[in-house]
Amino acid sequence: MAECGSGWRLGAIFGLCWLLLAGSAEATPPDTEAEAPAAESSTADEPVVAQGTVVTATRLPRPVRDVPATVTVIPRSEIDRSPTLTQDSLLRTLPSAATFRRTSSLVSDPTAQGLNLRGLAPSGVSRSLVLVDGLPANDPFGGWVYWRALPRLGLERIEVVPSGGSALYGSAALGGVVQLFSRPITGPSLEADAAYGLLGTGQLAARGSERWGPVGAALETELLTTEGHSVVAPGQRGAIDQRAPSNHATLNGRVEVEASPSLHLGARLGLFRENQNGGTTFTTARAESALLGANARLSTEAAGNFELLLFGRRVSFEQRRARVASDRSSEVLAAIQDVPAEEEGGSLVWTSPTWALGGSHVLGAGVDLRRVSGTSDERLFPPTASPTSTALRRTGGAQRFSGLFVQDLYTVTPAVELMAALRWDTWRNVEGTRRVEQANGAAETTTFEDRSEQQLSPRLGVRVSPREWLTLRASGYRAFRAPTLNELYRPFQVGTVLTSANEALRAERLVGGEAGFETLPFPGMTARVTGFWNELEEPITNVTLEAPLPDGSQRQRQNLGRARVRGLEAGVDWRVSRQWTALLAYTFVDSEVREAPGALELVGKQLAQDPAHRGTAIVTFHEPSLLTATVQLRVTGPQFEDDLNERGMGGYAVVDAFVSRQLVQRLELFAAVENLFNRRYLVGRAGIDTIGQPLMLRVGLRLRSAP
Repeated sequence: MAECGSGWRLGAIFGLCWLLLAGSAEATPPDTEAEAPAAESSTADEPVVAQGTVVTATRLPRPVRDVPATVTVIPRSEIDRSPTLTQDSLLRTLPSAATFRRTSSLVSDPTAQGLNLRGLAPSGVSRSLVLVDGLPANDPFGGWVYWRALPRLGLERIEVVPSGGSALYGSAALGGVVQLFSRPITGPSLEADAAYGLLGTGQLAARGSERWGPVGAALETELLTTEGHSVVAPGQRGAIDQRAPSNHATLNGRVEVEASPSLHLGARLGLFRENQNGGTTFTTARAESALLGANARLSTEAAGNFELLLFGRRVSFEQRRARVASDRSSEVLAAIQDVPAEEEGGSLVWTSPTWALGGSHVLGAGVDLRRVSGTSDERLFPPTASPTSTALRRTGGAQRFSGLFVQDLYTVTPAVELMAALRWDTWRNVEGTRRVEQANGAAETTTFEDRSEQQLSPRLGVRVSPREWLTLRASGYRAFRAPTLNELYRPFQVGTVLTSANEALRAERLVGGEAGFETLPFPGMTARVTGFWNELEEPITNVTLEAPLPDGSQRQRQNLGRARVRGLEAGVDWRVSRQWTALLAYTFVDSEVREAPGALELVGKQLAQDPAHRGTAIVTFHEPSLLTATVQLRVTGPQFEDDLNERGMGGYAVVDAFVSRQLVQRLELFAAVENLFNRRYLVGRAGIDTIGQPLMLRVGLRLRSAP
C-alpha cells in the first residue's frame, strides 16, 4: 500500500482517534495485575516496591504520584498483552520513546537502534541510558542497545524517565533513563511461550524459578528466528536483494540469598548471541555478549541502607559491508569490521533514614566507577587494489569514568516535595591509537593524546499537590554525554553513505527543564500534560561534508554547535469499566539547529530522524473467563533522513492487535498481528530507500504458573 505522506491526512487520522478514544499509553491503568504488590523477598537488583511505586527517577522507591519528575510505567499486564514482538517495538508504543531509525531490530543491526527520548537529537548512539535492574544495557563501545538481549517473559515492569538524568546516573543519561525490572523470585514456577507466524518467524521462551528457604534462583531463555522481509523499496530492488533473516538466543540466570533479615545478596549471568542479514549476501552482522553481575544490600535502622553493585561485560560486534553496483545487479565484499569491547564497573549507594528538619528529609549519596576498552578492526577490500591501498585499519582506546552524587528529597508537607541532586563526573580518553596497513605491508601508527574532562550536573525539582485530584511538577537540570569509543574511532556505512569517526570529539551538554500537571477529573480517568525545553550544546551529529575525505567518507561525526528541542506530551487513560480500558498519548517535538560553526547551511534545519508528531491509541478488553484483546494505533509524522533536510520520509499509521483465550488452567492460546493493514512506509533513505515491516501475524501457546 502507499506510504502515508501528507500532514493533513496524518492529522485527520489522529484527530479521529482522539474523538473515538480517551486514554494514554503514558500512564499505568489501574489494572489489578499491575497493582499487585511485589513479593516480600527481594534482592538489591530486585527492589521491594509497593503499589504505585517507582524507583528510577530518584534511585529509591517512591510513590509514583509523589515523584517530582515525569515517569511512565509499562506494567507486567501491558507487556503480556502487547502485540509487539521485541522490546524496541514495545517502547515505541510510547510516543516519547523511539529508536534512531524506524525499523525493527528484527531486520536492523544494533548500531541503528540507539534509544531516543523526546526527540533529543536522534542517533545510532543512545543519548539515554538503559538499565536492567541497575546494570547498564547500552553497548560499552557504541552506546547502542541490544534490544533482543532483553527477553520480556522475565520482566515485571519498565520505567521511563524522559528528562536529563546525569545528576544521578552520569554520562549516557543525558536524555533520560529507561529501566527494566525483573520479576521477583517468589517460589516454584514454570512458564513458557511458543509461537510461529508469517515471514517464517518462530519464537520459544521459557522461565523457571524456585526457592529453598532464603535462597532463590531463576533461569530464563529465549530463542527467536525469522526469515525477515525485503527491506529495499520495490522500485529500487535488484538481483542481489533478498529477505533480511535473523536469529538470536539468550540465557539469563539469577540467584539471590537472604543471608539475614538485613543482608541480601544476589548474582546474575547473561549470555546473548544474534545473527542478522541486511538483505544481501555481503551485508551481515553478528553480536555476542556475556554479562556477570553481583550485588549486596544492607539495611540498618540507624544508618540507613547501603547497596553495592559490581559487574563485568564482554561484547563483540562484527559487521560486513558490501560494494553494490548502481543497478543493484551485483555486489562485492567491501569491508569486514570486528568490534570487541570490555567493560567493568561498580557503584555504592547510601540512603539515609528519614529525618526531620522543617519537614522530612531522605538523603542519598553514591559513587560509581567504570572502565571501557575496545577496538575497531577493519579489513578493507578496495575496488581497485594497489600496493598502497589500505588493507587493514585498527583503531581503538579506553575510557575511565568516575562519579559522585548527593541527593535530598525534602517533603515540606504531604502536599509539597522538593528534590535537589548534584553530581560530579570525571572521564578520560586514554590509550587511543590508529594503525593503518597498506597492501604492500607498509604500516603507520598514530597515537592520540590522552584527554580528560569534568562535569558538574545539578537537578532541582518540585512536586505540589494542592488537591487530591491535582499534581503539579516542575524540574530543571543540566546533563552531559561523553563521546563513545564508537564515535571517536569507528567509521560506519549505511546504504551507500560512509561516515567517518572523529577522535577530536568533545562531550555534549544539555540544559533543560520540564513542567506539567496530572489530574484525576473523575474516578477511573487520569490526564497528564508536560511541556519541555532542552538546549543541546555541541551535539555530536553526522555532518555532510562539502568534499569526501580521502577514504571516501561523505559525512563525519562533528560537534555541531547548538540545537534546541522543545515540545509537549499529553495523554489520558480511562478505565471505562471493569473490562474496558482506553489509552491515548501524543508527543509534539520541535527541533532546530541554532548554531553550526563550520556548517552554516544547517542553521534552522530540523534534526534528522526526528518527527514533530507521534501518537498512540490503545483499547483493551480483559475478561479472564472470555478473552483478552488489545488493538493499538501508532502514528508517526514526517521526518528527514539527513542533516540537510533534503531526504524526506512521509508519516505513517499502523494498527496492531492481540487476542488471547484461556484453554485450560494455566494454558492460553494467543494471536498477535503487527501492521494489520500491511501499510508500506519508509524507514531509511541513506543512498537506498528501505521500508518497514509488513504484516506480521503469529499464533502461539502460553503456559503460566497461575490461572
